[in-house]
Amino acid sequence: MKPSLDWQIATVRAVRSETPKVKTFTLSLPAWTPHRAGQHYDVRLTAPDGYQTQRSYSIASEPERTGEIDLTIERIETGEVSPYFHDVIVPGDQVEVRGPIGGYFVWQASRPEPLLLVAGGSGVVPLMSMLRHRAAARATGPARLLYSSRTLEDIIYYGELSALQDGQASLGVYHTLTRAQPAAWKGYTRRIDQPMLAEVVRPLGRSAQAYVCGPTLLVESAADALVRLGLNRAQIRTERFGPTNLAQGG
Repeated sequence: MKPSLDWQIATVRAVRSETPKVKTFTLSLPAWTPHRAGQHYDVRLTAPDGYQTQRSYSIASEPERTGEIDLTIERIETGEVSPYFHDVIVPGDQVEVRGPIGGYFVWQASRPEPLLLVAGGSGVVPLMSMLRHRAAARATGPARLLYSSRTLEDIIYYGELSALQDGQASLGVYHTLTRAQPAAWKGYTRRIDQPMLAEVVRPLGRSAQAYVCGPTLLVESAADALVRLGLNRAQIRTERFGPTNLAQGG
């Protein structure tokens, strides 16, 4: 079925806090169409005076869920859309959306290659869609997620990621905390670098398909490091989040 890119009115069915600055919004869509893991939706707000603003947000939910999607949105203090979602939106409210959009940064569970996911901050959102899709499809190929956060409290989906790893022997989840770590922390304690990537990707081999998403500097550094480790550029797909991003705006 071809996705409709017409604007539609979605109803907010639920709101869930993920971290102090991140919330997930479940939207019920009257013109729902299946998405591919890694795609995004545009969200548009219209003020009483007619002023409009829109941003793009990655889909967090798996394609197997029907009739609704999850958008996980980080509150950007200087943003126009995310503060409205965080401070105003409640279940029952309606918002304009269109999608799903995007055909490059997508992954399907039928792919045979080992899967490497690298995320920084809210860059984990489209990768979470991939992991949820992988679980729903009962894929058994090897997969690993390397996820960089500032502190333990900043890890989005922490509990669910732990549960996914516990329930799937073929999935490894690796965290690094760059600002502060609790006393019993057993993960990494620095920014993602080549030695860290080498340790995580090694068991997957050089045929791994990699998806890297997050702030521009992290994405470029990780992609370059993966090439030095033997992956071909064609095996690495990247998406950048930032002031001029296309998938996780303010």
